[in-house]
Amino acid sequence: MVSRLVLVLGDQLSENLSALQAAEKSSDVIVMAEVAEEATYVQHHPKKIAFIFAAMRKFATRLRDAGWDVRYTQLDDTENAGSIPGELLRRAEDTGAFEVIFTQPGEWRLLLALEDMPLKLTMKTDTRFVSTQDEFDAWAEGRKTLRMEYFYRDMRRKTGLLMDGDDPEGGKWNYDSENRKPAPDDIAFSGPMQFTPDDVVEEVLDLVESRFGNSFGRLRPFWFATDQTQARRALTHFIIYALPRFGDFQDAMMNDNRFLYHALISPYLNVGLLDPMEVCKAAEDAYRDGHAPLNAVEGFIRQIIGWREYVRGIYFREGPDYPRRNALNHQRKLPEFYWTGDTDMNCMSKAITQTADEAYAHHIQRLMVTGNFALLAGINPHEVQEWYLRVYIDAFEWVEAPNVVGMSQFADGGIIASKPYVSSGAYINRMSDYCKSCRYKVNDKTGKDACPFNTLYWHFLDRHTDRFSGNNRMGTIYANWKRMDKDRKQTILSEAQAFLDGMT
Repeated sequence: MVSRLVLVLGDQLSENLSALQAAEKSSDVIVMAEVAEEATYVQHHPKKIAFIFAAMRKFATRLRDAGWDVRYTQLDDTENAGSIPGELLRRAEDTGAFEVIFTQPGEWRLLLALEDMPLKLTMKTDTRFVSTQDEFDAWAEGRKTLRMEYFYRDMRRKTGLLMDGDDPEGGKWNYDSENRKPAPDDIAFSGPMQFTPDDVVEEVLDLVESRFGNSFGRLRPFWFATDQTQARRALTHFIIYALPRFGDFQDAMMNDNRFLYHALISPYLNVGLLDPMEVCKAAEDAYRDGHAPLNAVEGFIRQIIGWREYVRGIYFREGPDYPRRNALNHQRKLPEFYWTGDTDMNCMSKAITQTADEAYAHHIQRLMVTGNFALLAGINPHEVQEWYLRVYIDAFEWVEAPNVVGMSQFADGGIIASKPYVSSGAYINRMSDYCKSCRYKVNDKTGKDACPFNTLYWHFLDRHTDRFSGNNRMGTIYANWKRMDKDRKQTILSEAQAFLDGMT
C-alpha cells in the first residue's frame, strides 16, 4: 500500500523541494497534474501555460528516471478531475493513501483550497528562498515602515554575497545611482538564449493551441527553456554576454529592442528550474573574476535576494485579501487597449504589443509605462493586478500582487512604496526612444497633441491632494502645483478629464 501522496505543483520543479526531501522513494507516490482550474482561474498567456506544462512533463520524466513513482495527469486525460484537490482525492482513492505531503503553494487561493480537503495534510516550508516567512515576519515586527532596502542588507549579511567582512563590497550597499542610464543608440547583445522546441514542447504547444487559442498573446514562436539544463545554459549566456552592461541600461526602453541586456531568467527561478543562490553566486563570481562591474552585479543580486524575497514576505504577511486592496478607491475599468495595444501612446502600444508577443516586458515597462498609466488614470487596481497575472510568463501571485498592488498602484496604502510611482511623459522620454516616434508631443503640456501622461500626472496629484500633499517626498511637486496659474490648472484638469472620459 502507498504510504503517502507527495504533491508537486507546476511552480515547484526542484529536486530539492521540501516535500520531496521529506518523502520516501520506496513507498510514496508523487502526484503532478495539468488541471483546467490552474490554467483558467485567470486567462493566462498561452506561452505561460505551455512553458509550465512542458517543464512539468520534463520534470516528471526526471523524477521517474531517479526512481520515483510519479502519477502524472495531462490536461486532456479523460479522467482528469480538473483541480489540484480533485486530483489528490482521485489518486488517494486509486492508491489507498490518506496523507498528502506538500510544499507551501505560492498563492493563498490554492493554499486555502488544499486546507479544505478531507485528507491528512503535512505542509512543508518552501526552502527554495533565502528567507523563511518567520524570518521575514521577525524582521518586520515593530517597524513603522517595511522598506526593502533594509531587508536586503540583512539578506546580504545572511548570504555573504558581495560582502567584505562585515561591510558591503565597495563600501556601499546600493549602486542604483549608476544604473539609470537612458537608452543607448544600440545594444551589443542579441538577447536571451532561445531554444528550439523539442517533441515534448511541440506536443504541449499543440495542446495549448487547441485549448487556449483565443487567449491574449501569441503562442508561437516559443523559445523558452523548459528544463534545468536549458535554464542553466540561459543563465550562463546572460552572465557572459549581458551582465557586464546590465546595470547601466536596466531601466532603459527602446522601440526596436525588446530585451536590451535583461536576463529573462525570472520564469526559470519562479518555477524552480534555477535556484536563487545558484544564480546570485554565478553573478558574484563574474564580479570577483573581473568580468562584470560591481554596479551591474549588485543591481542584479538585489533584484533576487532583495526584491524577490521581500515581496514574497509581504504577500504572505498581509494575507489573502491583499490582491484586492484599493487604498486610493480607483474604480475605472481597464481600457480595451490593454488587450489590443491599439493606442496612439507609443510607449503603451510598444509595451502591450511586446507583452502579447513575448509574455514579457521588463520592470520599468511594467512599472513606469503600463503601471504608471493605470495609476494616473485611476484604473481599479484589482483589474490591473489580474491583467499582470494573466499576461506575463513569470507572474505568480506571490510575486506579482505585491509588485502591482503595492509598488505599482499604491493600492496597499504605502506598505511597500513610500510614495506613488507616477511620472509625466518626461521620465519616459528620458529613459527611452519611445517619444521620438509618438503621435503625441512629450514637450507639450497642454493642447490636442500633448502627451496624455503630462495632463494625467497633474490630474492624479490634484484629486489626491489630501493624501499626498503632506508626503515629504512630494512637497516640492505640490508646491509647484500650488504656484501654477489658476487658468492653466483648469486647462490641464479639463483636458485630462476629457481624455479619461473618451477612453474605452
